[in-house]
Amino acid sequence: MDTDVLIIGAGPTGMTLANELQLAGVPTVLVDKLAQRSELSKAGGVQSRTQEAFDQRGLLEPLLAKGSHPTSIAHFAGIRLELTRGRHRLPWRSIPQVVIEAVFEEHLAAQGIHVRRDHELVDLTQHDSGATATFANGVTIDAGYVVAADGGHSTVRSLLRAEFPGRPGTTTVVAADVRLAGDIPSVAQSRSEEGYSAQIFPLGTDPQGRPLHRLALGGPDRSVPRDTPITEDEIRDGLRSVFGSRVRLLELRYARRITNAARLVARYRHGRVFLAGDAAHVHLPIGAQGMNTGIQDALNLGWKLGAAVHNWAPARLLDTYHSERHPVAAAVLRNVQAQSLLMDRDGVGDPDVAAAKDLFASLTQLREVQYHLDDMLSGMGIRYPMPGSDDRPLVGLPAPDRKIGATRLHELLRSGRGVLLDPSDELAELVGPWSDRVDRTGQGAETEPMLIRPDGYVCWTAGGDHRTAGLESSLDHWFGVSHG
Repeated sequence: MDTDVLIIGAGPTGMTLANELQLAGVPTVLVDKLAQRSELSKAGGVQSRTQEAFDQRGLLEPLLAKGSHPTSIAHFAGIRLELTRGRHRLPWRSIPQVVIEAVFEEHLAAQGIHVRRDHELVDLTQHDSGATATFANGVTIDAGYVVAADGGHSTVRSLLRAEFPGRPGTTTVVAADVRLAGDIPSVAQSRSEEGYSAQIFPLGTDPQGRPLHRLALGGPDRSVPRDTPITEDEIRDGLRSVFGSRVRLLELRYARRITNAARLVARYRHGRVFLAGDAAHVHLPIGAQGMNTGIQDALNLGWKLGAAVHNWAPARLLDTYHSERHPVAAAVLRNVQAQSLLMDRDGVGDPDVAAAKDLFASLTQLREVQYHLDDMLSGMGIRYPMPGSDDRPLVGLPAPDRKIGATRLHELLRSGRGVLLDPSDELAELVGPWSDRVDRTGQGAETEPMLIRPDGYVCWTAGGDHRTAGLESSLDHWFGVSHG
């Protein structure tokens, strides 16, 4: 083998996975077809759960140090969810994809992982012990496992002939990074009698400290082909139609046409090849959910691949990547399609849709509704199906932020290993045989006994009077046969 794992695609998904594998001590090759990293912002925001994951790896502070990244209140279809303000330790924050990629590439390089650029995949074949990838530049790489993180037009997915059911794109809208002047609204959808619609989100500042915004602009004609050039005049005409003279275009940084295509692969695993990020799921970019979902794909898969490479993965551990992440992406597609309908991204102007949105907006005045939507959009409500999740409330959920002596729980996960919280200091002997995979923290933890996977999800908690019931079976289930 040339490497244990080959990652194709060096966007946020691929780089997150490379970092997870580096923590696991797995030799990894990361390639990308681009000759140099894109300077386009692309996705514009990071959910609470993704920020927690970055914090658990010590990467949040370096990200926040790169410019101004304002926080924002959650919204659903442009309806602000004000009652969720301050609900999570780390609120939704504007951190453009370009910033994430730059920080991750620098971090990986410091760990000895350098992106091999100008590698365009042309062929992929699997064999008993791995897969062989062939690139247009003549390079061939043989790897134990291959992960496709090569985007919505994934070459890997095409070569696999993977089923990719769903809806093709039927309409297009413009997504643009702009500098604006005037009375700039935020989040709420605005539209004009001429059939234009617009949404504006803050993107932080450029290197000169000037505010940048993301503009989603729909025109009267939503059938414009994706490859039709976008001009400043088109942007100005749309802004003028929606906002009159209140909002003016100062500079158009980047623009592309996006479609309402919504597709999800039938299987995330194909033998030794796995699909992640936009290679596995595509949809309208509302709330940067595509990028965040891809990053979470990588966090879920990384430690499991590490376990397989190091030969301690329990039976079917790699299959849980599909069973845990496929339903998450399906739920994202549903909420994006619902938001697109309520926002009338197709530009139909149907009064029945407007009536439905008015009714929905009135329902969001209920705290329970706002909390439900916030859990969905922040990523904090994701609960994986796990043994024990039926009767133990925390099992399957992200680990709560708790104080562990003089430190915090998220800092204990920076090793990329499992963590057992043992506040009464009585589980050392039981967990000892797994000490090469699980770190135990004893007295000082202000919490109940808890076992946490390397990706930050709780997989066991103590139940009632039987403080250790189920712990050994959970260790077996997630961390393999012990050395005891």
